[in-house]
Amino acid sequence: MRAVTVRPGAKDSVEVGEVPDPVPADGDLLVDALAVGVCGTDKEIARGEYGTAPPGGERLVLGHESLGRVRQAPPGSGFSAGDLVAGVVRRPDPEPCGACARGEFDMCRNGRYTERGIKELDGYGSEAWRVEAEYAVKLEPHLDRVGVLMEPTTVVAKAWEQVERVGARSWFEPQRVLVTGAGPIGLLATLLGIQRGLEVHVLDRVTEGPKPGLVRDLGATYHAKDIEQVISAVCPDIVIEATGANEPVLASLTGTAPYGVVCLTGVSPSGRRATVDAGAVNREIVLQNDAVVGSVNANLRHYRQAADALAEADPAWLERVITRRVPLERAAEAFREQPDDVKVVIEF
Repeated sequence: MRAVTVRPGAKDSVEVGEVPDPVPADGDLLVDALAVGVCGTDKEIARGEYGTAPPGGERLVLGHESLGRVRQAPPGSGFSAGDLVAGVVRRPDPEPCGACARGEFDMCRNGRYTERGIKELDGYGSEAWRVEAEYAVKLEPHLDRVGVLMEPTTVVAKAWEQVERVGARSWFEPQRVLVTGAGPIGLLATLLGIQRGLEVHVLDRVTEGPKPGLVRDLGATYHAKDIEQVISAVCPDIVIEATGANEPVLASLTGTAPYGVVCLTGVSPSGRRATVDAGAVNREIVLQNDAVVGSVNANLRHYRQAADALAEADPAWLERVITRRVPLERAAEAFREQPDDVKVVIEF
């Protein structure tokens, strides 16, 4: 069968090639792929900056944002042929730390976890794949065109859970949210904020293309002004930071209303320096009882939360988030950015 593979550490080594057909072990689902999403992590791996092949192998099958249809399911697994499913990305370490042992493998303490399509495990970017039943999550049938957004939705489902858990340290009734960045993570964070009945504002640099309309059609407010102006005008109770860029990160730390919560989800590149008045940042956070939390990856609980959020969303809006669909034979094109890209997927 065909798969999208890369040689980790080698720049521009993405290719579509033949790999062995999957052989399910006891308790596994056999799944026919429908699509995989391409995100910043995939592009970093394609540039040779990241990624690890399975032990003893030279190439890694890409694809951690999965969507497929079950071909075979073991009896008693809770799945049946024809079910729409996504596969979980991370697996706990072999000698689990306390977090992994309790199912919180997104919070692994020792770094010995593995990840499909990223770290030591082949991904879901092949015409068929196997997945342990306990690491598969079912989606509603009507999401067959957009369920590939499941994994990025898990990231923001966890981010919202973290915000709400931090807020619950005391009385917490947030009203205004600022989401920085209108890429897939920012848009899906906005969706979940709107589903919570909050007033959501979104900041991005562009004034044209699909992003402003996607934000406004959710009922949120789109801004393309200076971050300092926007955060001063909005005075958010919550900031979901989804850019990783210096200015919005630093402005978010000191720009919330008192007792605000900032959740950082954007991964910043190294080497971008900024001059910061650390004393002023510290003073603001301490005197306002603010909290800052970083969030990445997701566990099974967040996958189920994401499945519920997508089931509740307007499929037509979700369809618009996917701005480019690339057939498997031209998969390399999915890693080359185009001006109006939001989410790019490879279709099987």
